[in-house]
Amino acid sequence: MILSPSLLSANFCQLGTECDALASAGIPWLHLDVIDGMFAPNITFGTPVISSLRKVSDLFFDVHLMVESPSRYLEDFAKAGADMLVVHMEAETHLQRCLARIHELGMRCGVALNPSTDISALRWLVPDMDMVLLMSVNPGFSGQKFLPMVEGKIMAVRELLDANGGKHIPVQVDGGVCPENIGQLVQCGADIFVSGSAFFRHPPYRQRLESFTNAAGVSHREAASVCSQWKSRFARV
Repeated sequence: MILSPSLLSANFCQLGTECDALASAGIPWLHLDVIDGMFAPNITFGTPVISSLRKVSDLFFDVHLMVESPSRYLEDFAKAGADMLVVHMEAETHLQRCLARIHELGMRCGVALNPSTDISALRWLVPDMDMVLLMSVNPGFSGQKFLPMVEGKIMAVRELLDANGGKHIPVQVDGGVCPENIGQLVQCGADIFVSGSAFFRHPPYRQRLESFTNAAGVSHREAASVCSQWKSRFARV
């Protein structure tokens, strides 16, 4: 498993220091929620923040674009230093073309689905994507409770991917993930977990990471090994 803490719940007065603390705790990924106030009811941050953090951090930047027509901004995020761009199925008319362009720009790409979005279209995108992100809350704000119906959706996506040549594609879950439910999410077939307030509000980060990995049923050493493997697989194209 990989834990990708959401920057949205970090201390915004000390973002560089927060990145250092995550790296020191053994966390390799950072989830960056970019929200434009149109696709979801919140406004967060954009390329200037990502570019600034890229200068001081070697973390894998897992950038989640909750914006309308994200294809307009792909080049900007590539220049800012994103390692992966995740775009919403609901926000992009020509999704396959968008994913192909992300790869052309040297980044990995993922497809995100809101809780109520049907998964059937993923079948046709398997050759073009590196990850599926399932929202387990309605997008916009951190601190929301996990929607139990998403457990069945995780299993359905895992089955769809496996049946269509996508066994190598990981499933990420974003929203309400905590030590109390991560074990069940692993059993459902999820691989990568985004946690915001349930992570950042419980320092020190190394101990909090251990709480997540223990609850997921893996040792810290096993989790570190998996992270290393994924880091190699998800290196820029």
